[in-house]
Amino acid sequence: MSGDVRFTVTRTLSKDQQARRERLIDSARELALEGGYAAVTMHDVADRAGVARATVYRYFATKDHLLTEVAAAWAHHVTDDIDALAVGGTQLERLTALLERIVFVAAQEPTLTSAIIQAVTSDDSSVDDARTILFQFLRDRLSAAIGDPVPEREDVELVLGHILLAALISLASLRQPVEDVATMVRTSGRLVLAGALSAASPT
Repeated sequence: MSGDVRFTVTRTLSKDQQARRERLIDSARELALEGGYAAVTMHDVADRAGVARATVYRYFATKDHLLTEVAAAWAHHVTDDIDALAVGGTQLERLTALLERIVFVAAQEPTLTSAIIQAVTSDDSSVDDARTILFQFLRDRLSAAIGDPVPEREDVELVLGHILLAALISLASLRQPVEDVATMVRTSGRLVLAGALSAASPT
């Protein structure tokens, strides 16, 4: 994650504080990769990051808040080079290339995906701001992949964001085969874009 990226920390952080915060996120990610949601505790995150337990709570209110920030860092990493990922000559090709990229990366790290989905969909109020920022970021990435003008673009972005969330839940919670999920996002992307374009076409 870029050093100048901040999600839900509203105060300005010093270089040392930012580095400490990122180390906590990295430690939580490593624990989630190793053992899933249950393996991530604030105590173990603090130990792995080499800080006092109270330090974790200076940056993250709860475990779900921390894992939602892990999800945000993961999303930035996966979609960092949008021009290279969203390949193709048409809007649909670019969109499906990005959706499939996210699906296949998520399938390669099932314990991490499961952990962050459980946190992101939590009813923990401390997750609200981080989740909103994460979802908006993903919508922006999907919009950038589409590129060309689309009628009712905000609605299209919103629906595509829900499709992506459903795809990740299908992988993480329902254990659906990755090829089936990739087919689902391809089909859904095509239908959403076709529906938006056809609705704007004169009859």
